[in-house]
Amino acid sequence: MNNIPASFELVSSPYGHAPLRRPHSVRRTSTLDTSWPDGREGDLYIAGRCRDLVSNEDIDHPHIAREDHMSATLGWDRVIHSIENDRLDLSVLVGARGGGHLRKLLNASIHAERVDGSPLYLLLDDISGVSLVSGWAWSRWAADGETPKSPFANMEERRALMENICTGFTTGSSALTVETGPKNNPQIVPLPNPLDAFSWHQLPEVKTVGFRRARRIDVWREDDKLVFDVGFQDSASDPDLGRVALHEYHVTGYANSNTGTLEEIVANPHVLPFPECPGAIANIQGLVSLPLNEMRDQVIKLLPGTRGCTHLNDMLRAMAEIPILVAALDA
Repeated sequence: MNNIPASFELVSSPYGHAPLRRPHSVRRTSTLDTSWPDGREGDLYIAGRCRDLVSNEDIDHPHIAREDHMSATLGWDRVIHSIENDRLDLSVLVGARGGGHLRKLLNASIHAERVDGSPLYLLLDDISGVSLVSGWAWSRWAADGETPKSPFANMEERRALMENICTGFTTGSSALTVETGPKNNPQIVPLPNPLDAFSWHQLPEVKTVGFRRARRIDVWREDDKLVFDVGFQDSASDPDLGRVALHEYHVTGYANSNTGTLEEIVANPHVLPFPECPGAIANIQGLVSLPLNEMRDQVIKLLPGTRGCTHLNDMLRAMAEIPILVAALDA
């Protein structure tokens, strides 16, 4: 059950720039930027990039431990038409559908990448979520009087497909009654910290309709702890505001350095589309005492449906790579 106060208000407090890097830490940043080269009726193009950056005592001279790039083209039905990476042949994914058991196919076809916690695996795993929500970007560019493109023909269809899929869409929630969609989309500042030239990998300049999913994972050691600071943001370009957010979370905590088991976790919502969305946060304490490297499976098992938030779950699942990231400090 979700304990959502009747007076719960929309969360609208963007996190801001990425924090400054710490000495002896690893930072993973990833982005999937989407665009529609042939217009709103054309295919969705996704350009993904992920970088693992190691900062030692001299944080002004970090080094790249690993990085990956990928690109993919999908139809509005979320079916993959083409997909490329310079390391692997990903043609087995062509014809698969984002959200249609794509993650099972990834696990079966490139399982070694998952075990290795590679930047590429994170990018590919995010195709499902990005292909689901990226169309929202068009609502920021709709002309006066124009109805934004939507995957739902009417509210009855929306309700049938989305009801109880997550906390935000629990039966009776405002998400199922607001036909025009979320209005809580505050303006945000760029992800890179202006005081740190290495805070993010290079991001494309976007001047037309575009959506971006961005992640940041910072991890370091303190005594017998693995300490982590994680950020997640879904945003879109905006003709008037530059860029606005749809989802944003910040998660901190630590795990036992010897066993890799989670010992403390705190999630803070910064931007969410509906008042009911934060209700899932209380349930994440059920992850405490579990091994971090099992998070991709355990989050799905323990936080299904209305116990979880789709985007918070995606954020938590990626914490499975924290033990692999921190190992880069010893390389």
